[in-house]
Amino acid sequence: MLTNGIKWRYLGTELRHHLPFSVFSVAVGITALGIISYISTLMGMMNFSQASYRLFHIFHPLHMLFSSMATTAMFWRYERKLVKAIVIGFIGAVGICGISDILMPFYSGKLLGVKMHWHICIVEHPQIILPFVAVGILTGLMVPEVRRSTIFSHSAHILISSMASILYLVSFGLSEWVQVIGMVFVYMILAVIIPCCISDIVLPLLLTGEEAGLEEHAHKH
Repeated sequence: MLTNGIKWRYLGTELRHHLPFSVFSVAVGITALGIISYISTLMGMMNFSQASYRLFHIFHPLHMLFSSMATTAMFWRYERKLVKAIVIGFIGAVGICGISDILMPFYSGKLLGVKMHWHICIVEHPQIILPFVAVGILTGLMVPEVRRSTIFSHSAHILISSMASILYLVSFGLSEWVQVIGMVFVYMILAVIIPCCISDIVLPLLLTGEEAGLEEHAHKH
């Protein structure tokens, strides 16, 4: 049984180690958003909210793909129970990363004084989300180099997550985001680093029930 001290120490270690990359990823996401905003305005083919809405429905499923891959692979590394691995991969992607892409951007917009709109893709568009989650879980079970695969999928996960979170924020309420770019930057770092580290690393390791495995993984970082 894992002690609370080990759990919190490990979580703090992971958040500290991933913070610089999360900051970089959100900065890249904001840069990409600025380019998208400029191009959509310049071309005049569709307004910025429409362009962001379409892109969100590309990055959100991709986020689910890499999340389910990383979560499943990390759990599979320490415990070879197929049904449990599938369930954990699904929960890590759809549940926890739904917080990153939807819940935290929604309340970030509310804190910024914007009227936000709920849009939960797994409910409204399950045919978009579920195939990506299924392929991610399958890939997480089959990867030959588990340590390398978890590093790759977690890195891709954080970068794509930053885009999905920012695109949700501007698609469903905060269209005038440049005026509050500083707070957008801070909120999106929180929206990315906390759920993604929990779903990719902390959740699968805590649920293995192997204290030694968690301590071993923490020492390697």
